[in-house]
Amino acid sequence: MADSLFTDQELLAYLDESLSVELMSQVETALRQSDSLRVRLAQLSQQRDHGAHSVGEIWRRNRLSCPSRSQLGGYLLETLPPDYQSYVEFHLNQTGCRYCGANLEDLKSSMSAATAETERRRQKYFQSSAGYLSAKSEDKS
Repeated sequence: MADSLFTDQELLAYLDESLSVELMSQVETALRQSDSLRVRLAQLSQQRDHGAHSVGEIWRRNRLSCPSRSQLGGYLLETLPPDYQSYVEFHLNQTGCRYCGANLEDLKSSMSAATAETERRRQKYFQSSAGYLSAKSEDKS
């Protein structure tokens, strides 16, 4: 029964670790419970290793539907055209692409670090300017 729960494409995506966390967990649970599913997965892996590739598999393996890192940055900054902004949101939230999700989290943390550094510099410049301006005003008195 567990053998028919997943498509060949889902099992191949499982091997590539490109399924959503939920689906990865479901496949792992089913694999623990089903000898026939483990055999099927091994056969699919062997076929792929021997050069049997489908268009869909090539598409997934090369991440042809994934936005680039700069496009993910545009998504974060909301500078993409509305249609593409919606596509990236769909790609991240509906397909659950872990590769793009990891890239997005990395970009968010980089943006946070850059924002913190900018604020630190701003405070440093303000403090040095405040001292300079107060010295100037004392000179005028």
